[in-house]
Parts: sequence; C-alpha cells; structure tokens
Amino acid sequence: MATPLTARQRDILNFFREYSAEQGISPTLEEIASHFGVNKVTIFGHVAELERKGVLKRAAPGVSRGLQLVDDDEAERSNQGPSFAILGNIAAGAPIEATENPETLELGDLVPRGSEVYALRVQGNSMIEDAIADGDLVLVERRSQAHNGETVVAVLPDGTTTLKRFYREKVPAKRGSKATTERIRLQPANAAMQPIYLDDVEIRGVVTAVVRRL
Repeated sequence: MATPLTARQRDILNFFREYSAEQGISPTLEEIASHFGVNKVTIFGHVAELERKGVLKRAAPGVSRGLQLVDDDEAERSNQGPSFAILGNIAAGAPIEATENPETLELGDLVPRGSEVYALRVQGNSMIEDAIADGDLVLVERRSQAHNGETVVAVLPDGTTTLKRFYREKVPAKRGSKATTERIRLQPANAAMQPIYLDDVEIRGVVTAVVRRL
C-alpha cells in the first residue's frame, strides 16, 4: 500500500527526477531549497519524509549528492512490508498435502491501496462472534461513511467509541403509519448484548483486517 505524498512532497520529487535526468546527478539539499525559495531546514524535513515513505533513499551517509530515487516497483515493495508464502490449506484433522505452487501473502493486501489506515487494540468481546476478540488488533480504513454490514469505529453521543456492525434501516415513523424514517443500528456480534439505536452517528473508519498474536 503506497503512502500518499503531500503536494509539496510531489513537487520536490518531480524536481528531483527532472534534475537527475538533466544533470546526471542528484541535487543537493541547497539546490532543492534554492529552487523552491525556502531554507535548507524545510527541505531537510520534506526529504526525510520522502525517505520514510520509501520514494527516496540515501546511498551513503554524509554525501551531499547521496540521495537516489527509488524505482516504482521497489517503492511499492518497501511500502507493502514483509510477505509470506501461502503453501496451501490445512485441516484440523488429517494432514493435507502442500501445494507445489504457493501463493504469496503481502501484508499490504490486507488494506485498500492508497487508503489511510490505522490500528486499534480491541477491548471487550462485543464482536466475538465475528472472530474479533479482546486484545486483537484491528486495521481500520479511515472513512466517514459505511455500507450496511460493515464493521465500523463509531463515536457515540457521549463521546465514547465502539466497534460494531453498521446498519442504516427504515422503521415506521409512527405505529400503524405507512410513513418511514431512518435510524442507525450498531449491531454487536455477541448474542448476550443488545444493539444500539441512534438517529445518526459519526463514523471514524471501517475495519479491513484483524491481527491476532497467538
């Protein structure tokens, strides 16, 4: 999952690319700062972020022209994080022969590409029937809207947050009336708990994956 760049970072990267193509060497921080009319300290901060995001790399420390562009394939790999081979299926009974053509699991595949994602540690067992247990980490795509059935991070009227399945549903406006109104149902995945009904709710994100350490 590529990390988004700011507008200024894209401008610096474009200048870096054009300068390197024309001069055959990378620009110094002073040259980048002069081009944009800012001080070297400002450029240093932007370049450090571009290094952190995996689009620039330093060939050697302390070298004035030691920065290099990272090719798109390499940058994508660095942003995805480690990958693991999926060797086949396994049953909790008789053994199963491993496949000869294993797949590869990229951790970046757990989240939508180009999205902003954060992690939360779950407290409680209100979502236990969806295999989300106390102590698990959930990866959350930062979104303010959700589709019916998605598991969301929702802010309740008292300011607390909760993890529940989201449903927008129509209900009769009055008993016996054909007119309907909308309400939000935040549904726990635990038969011992009751749903939460609200007229509206603030959504802070949608769960995309669950991470559990055994």
